[in-house]
Amino acid sequence: MQLAHVSIDHLSVSAINMRHSRRSPDISDILPSVRARGILVPLLVRPNGSSDTFEIVAGRRRYFAAKTVADERGEAAQLPCAIMEDGDDADALEASLIENIARLDPDEVSQWETFVRLIKEGRGIGDIAATFGLTEQLVKRILALGDLLPKIREAYRREEIDTETVRHLTMASKAQQKDWLTLFADPNQHAPRGWQLKQWLFGGQSISTKVALFAVEDYAGLIVSDLFGEDSYFSDADLFWHKQNEAIAARREAYMEAGWPEVVVLEPGQYFHSWDHEKTPKKKGGKVVIAITQRGEVEFHEGYLSRKEARRARSNGDEGEGSDPPVKLLRPELSGPLQNYIHLHRHAAVRLAMLDHPGVALRLMVAHAIAGSSLWQVRVEPQRAANAEIAASVAASIAEASFGESRRAILALLGQADEDGPVAGGHGDEFALASVFARLLALSDESVLRVLALVMAETLASGSAMVEAVGNHLTVDMRNSWQPDDAFFDLLRDREVTNAMLADIGGKLVAEGNSSEKVKTQKKIVRDFLSGDNGREKVEGWLPRWMHSPASSYTERSGFRTVEQWAKVRSLFVCE
Repeated sequence: MQLAHVSIDHLSVSAINMRHSRRSPDISDILPSVRARGILVPLLVRPNGSSDTFEIVAGRRRYFAAKTVADERGEAAQLPCAIMEDGDDADALEASLIENIARLDPDEVSQWETFVRLIKEGRGIGDIAATFGLTEQLVKRILALGDLLPKIREAYRREEIDTETVRHLTMASKAQQKDWLTLFADPNQHAPRGWQLKQWLFGGQSISTKVALFAVEDYAGLIVSDLFGEDSYFSDADLFWHKQNEAIAARREAYMEAGWPEVVVLEPGQYFHSWDHEKTPKKKGGKVVIAITQRGEVEFHEGYLSRKEARRARSNGDEGEGSDPPVKLLRPELSGPLQNYIHLHRHAAVRLAMLDHPGVALRLMVAHAIAGSSLWQVRVEPQRAANAEIAASVAASIAEASFGESRRAILALLGQADEDGPVAGGHGDEFALASVFARLLALSDESVLRVLALVMAETLASGSAMVEAVGNHLTVDMRNSWQPDDAFFDLLRDREVTNAMLADIGGKLVAEGNSSEKVKTQKKIVRDFLSGDNGREKVEGWLPRWMHSPASSYTERSGFRTVEQWAKVRSLFVCE
């Protein structure tokens, strides 16, 4: 028996199926579960005369339920199937599959917790799939739940979120997930789901340059334009918010210097309801309210008081002769220039004192890297994958599972146990910065260094020379965290490279004897050496040259960024 995912278009009901008939079966009892969770127990199928079509021996109702859902969503589904071989007993196989599935917790979040624990114990995806009678693709899909914030995972566990929505959320950044959670938690908002969520994530997530309060030419990141050049967007949301918050702070300061008694900056996404306010001039105590949307738009509402404040002002004014005198305004204690004078002198004294207290400076630096400030911009490596298969491969690795556990421990250390996602990369909120700094002051040097190590790891740029510098300095052995998987071999398509790889693993004679074979055949031989199948002597602990420290190429051709990056800085770290 072989387990695999098969396109629903390549399946048909076998005539030997005991429930085979022209009439579609009643699927009303299982359809809601299939809509929410998909097909969990594999269908039992056998080849139907060709290499890519199969007939269903057992699982007819599951097939029709999946077909209904696929028609609703307008896309062909991939269904988990157990492919029978000659001599297999259908009843025994189906009973075995159902028994294996029954050994797992009923919800996928609990399954994810089980799989992560097994991966940390050294079990591979193939081992887990074989243990529970699942396809490797299904195991990878479940492991991808690790990319979700805990609150999203819990909502999925409670069946408040359907499978399609969760699948799209696993491709979202942590910032996008937090934005989506804000909408999901607000009964007055509509959180996009299904295909609408996909549009929200990939079609409407970019922030338009039209909303910037700052000069666009001061933005150091990439600006993306549409095909017609009529609209352009900031590609880096973190950098945008850093610049936008600076501009909002400057506008607030300008309002205060202009004599407005108060300037209120609402939290992003918090609406200003004009019907709950009364227009009030500055001389009568009117405030300025700054409203900011999740997409970066900023609105300035000048001269308003809440209705309660306005009534109180009128009540105070009615005392005496019943006239309506203006609300008495208090002149600020300090003028703008005097405030500037005080700020600069206090700054000079504090930074001089900090030179004698490196432990305090260390904690302040870490706090800035975590929360950000008007002068700091620290961005987390987004780990953007080129496709879903690469994302699933990375998510399923031992390194990612262990890193995620360490991150959760650091978040708990910082008093944010209910959070997930990156520790670093805040947008410069002063209260958040002060809170983190206060927390770090209460920690030991050893704990602060643990936080610092994780923050540095989160902000280490993928593909950079520094990844190679650190990796070579620490003599990182990729065997401890990586093994060749389907995603790796699917991406391997160069015949010269594959043949050179075959020479490494099987020897020169094997490579020369298969040099004219197709890439697919050569990859199969490589995999046989790794597994010890088809009479090949099993090779343990093999790494492609790209994964060694330092890395090297298989050909003389350029384009391997890792080698090129290391070559630029190698002489600084290695004695030639």
